[in-house]
Amino acid sequence: MNNKPILHIIEPRTKDLGGFSVRRLLPKAKQKMIGPWIFFDHMGPAEFPAGKGIDVRPHPHINLATVTYLFEGEILHRDSLGSVATIVPGDINLMVAGKGIVHSERERLEIRNQSHRLHGLQLWLALPEADEETEPAFYHYDERDIPKEHINGVPLRVMMGTAYGMTSPVKTFAETLYIEAALQKGQKLQLPDAQERGLYVANGAVDLAGQAVNTYEMAVLSGGGVNIEATSDDTRIALIGGEKLGARYIDWNFVSSRKERIEQARADWQAQKFDKVPGDDQEYIPLPD
Repeated sequence: MNNKPILHIIEPRTKDLGGFSVRRLLPKAKQKMIGPWIFFDHMGPAEFPAGKGIDVRPHPHINLATVTYLFEGEILHRDSLGSVATIVPGDINLMVAGKGIVHSERERLEIRNQSHRLHGLQLWLALPEADEETEPAFYHYDERDIPKEHINGVPLRVMMGTAYGMTSPVKTFAETLYIEAALQKGQKLQLPDAQERGLYVANGAVDLAGQAVNTYEMAVLSGGGVNIEATSDDTRIALIGGEKLGARYIDWNFVSSRKERIEQARADWQAQKFDKVPGDDQEYIPLPD
């Protein structure tokens, strides 16, 4: 039995998304998933001059749900359901791909025409097998609807799931946990338990049972009570976790429990059989080789 609170530390790898970089923590060869979470990108902080910015052309997803959360800036979301939503700091966008959806991520001209910053997290959730082919859907949750509280002086928010006596309204399909907190040096916080958990330090550093978890690192945690202490000011953490799901295959933007489903999705995108994005149907990202 492993009594160590930290099973291992995940170091990010940098991915260039064309004009800006992200730090990718999941999936990794050693850690494909944490609970239902199968993809974790930390975007920025990126500085864009006037005329430049996020410009992600329409692309497809299947058998997963995406979660977008911003610390700074904004993103204009459009999808093949006809959804149009601007996400700003504090809000949560949940896009359920289910049997298939197409979306783009761009910026309003008012933002693009001036110098601006973008900073946030983009995550994917694998759907339970029974829900993989659910009807696609899009949900936008306003910052005011996300429960928040001060625990031992630490401001935190329960983004998804239940913790600290609060339950988020954000829809879940499996047992899911996602919280964020901001700590100053010396502040302590006990982390809620889950079948699987990952602690990400977006800024600053924490001490966990005598082991440092530094900026841009994710600690994969064992079960049981875990306490952290901030070792620098302006420390920002995100805790993700939930129930362990079965193995998933991932290929480009497609996630599924079945390889043949991914092959079908690849062929459908190649043949442009997915629905178009209203108002953004002139471009798309080609299927990679």
